[in-house]
Amino acid sequence: MKFLRDALHKLEPLFLEGGKLEKAYPLFEAADTFLFTPGQKTRSGPHVRDGLDLKRTMIMVVIALIPATLFGMWNVGFQFQRATTDWGLGPGDASHLEALLYGALRFLPIYAVTIVVGGTLEAIFAAVRKHEINEGFLVTSLLFPLTLPPDIPLWQVAIGIAFGVVVGKEVFGGTGMNILNPALTARIFLYFAYPGDISGDRVWISGSYAQDWIDGATGATPLGYFFGNGNNMAGMQDTLQISWMDAFMGWIPGSIGETSTLACLIGAAILIFSGIGSWRIMLGCLFGMCGLTVLLNALSSDPTHYASIGPAWHLVVGSFAFGSVFMATDPVSAAQTNLGRWIYGFMIGALTVMVRVLNPAYPAGIMLAIIFMNVFAPLIDYYVTKANIKRRKVRLELQ
Repeated sequence: MKFLRDALHKLEPLFLEGGKLEKAYPLFEAADTFLFTPGQKTRSGPHVRDGLDLKRTMIMVVIALIPATLFGMWNVGFQFQRATTDWGLGPGDASHLEALLYGALRFLPIYAVTIVVGGTLEAIFAAVRKHEINEGFLVTSLLFPLTLPPDIPLWQVAIGIAFGVVVGKEVFGGTGMNILNPALTARIFLYFAYPGDISGDRVWISGSYAQDWIDGATGATPLGYFFGNGNNMAGMQDTLQISWMDAFMGWIPGSIGETSTLACLIGAAILIFSGIGSWRIMLGCLFGMCGLTVLLNALSSDPTHYASIGPAWHLVVGSFAFGSVFMATDPVSAAQTNLGRWIYGFMIGALTVMVRVLNPAYPAGIMLAIIFMNVFAPLIDYYVTKANIKRRKVRLELQ
């Protein structure tokens, strides 16, 4: 490591002001601070409390995403094996190494396009603004591919991430200034611009055999099946051979990294114990989802209507866990006050169920709920802060 450190020190003058490669300084700074702790010291307050800079924070989120990423790649290969053999094939019957390799061959090109296109745009904006490359792209570049189906065209991946980086973040000033989650902005753009390629019935399993993968089903995922056939859990289990435990573990059709609730819970534990992710937002999403679901269940008189779907099923289908853990907790676009986080999370959970039930054309309501609450997060914090000031003022006057 000392050799690498010395080599970077020798190259640094070329990228400083007046050097031959001055305009490429953001690229050098990104590589330097990615490998080593930044050497700069603050000259005026406020000061940071420890050495955990933004890059290390984002890397911790990437680590938390590893379980969902690895499982997602395996599941892509497993679903392909199911489609090419027999839908009755179980996880224990799969060729695990072949499934993982096949999934990697599908996932890595999507990830590479995201890195190249999004990273290039980040570098361009950094060079123009004469500041370092924003570290937030470390997370965005992994989150976005995990929200996509395995057979999405790569040119759509390029357009989507370009829209997310430019419109979702850079026009607001870059990392720390954006009001919308960039990865979610990119995904929603594709969702509405190319709905047939990102949410159609045949995109969730890659390969030429995908046309026959669930003969007789009217939805692309278990959640889609609910809203295509009513709250027909028994019918779904007979037709798709999917149980609640299957959905919880994640060996079901869906976006690459969003199917496994278990993998998301592992990621949630990493984020919570490292102090990176807000447990208040995660629990708020859960409470909001359960609260509105129980209310709708009580009001629904038709047990076969999708308003009667219980909270247990809402939890394990439709990317609810992935969105609550990794998307809703974005430290920039989420609420910042503790009470505001509870309100913000609760509203995301409630709106998710509301979108799913009242507008079944968009069954994966979690992403619409999060992007909607991203807009209202500053307003929530404003009124929470205002209420705190008012209470303190009253308390001081009483003293």
